[in-house]
Amino acid sequence: MSAKSKNHTNHNQIRKAHRNGIKKPKFLGKISTRGVDQKMLRNRKYVVAGNLKCREALRAQHKAENKAKAQTA
Repeated sequence: MSAKSKNHTNHNQIRKAHRNGIKKPKFLGKISTRGVDQKMLRNRKYVVAGNLKCREALRAQHKAENKAKAQTA
């Protein structure tokens, strides 16, 4: 009776994978909203608009604070 042959080995695979570096998958821009629930998309539109408005207000507030700091210093 002959000896069993090796079924599996992971030898050298990690080294081979790291030679060119393990990279994150590239982001290809916007994710398609095709086939997504219309009710959710409509709500998302208003959410994004609200976030932008809030972000602009915060930006203006920070600008005013920085201006005040610059004048006092």
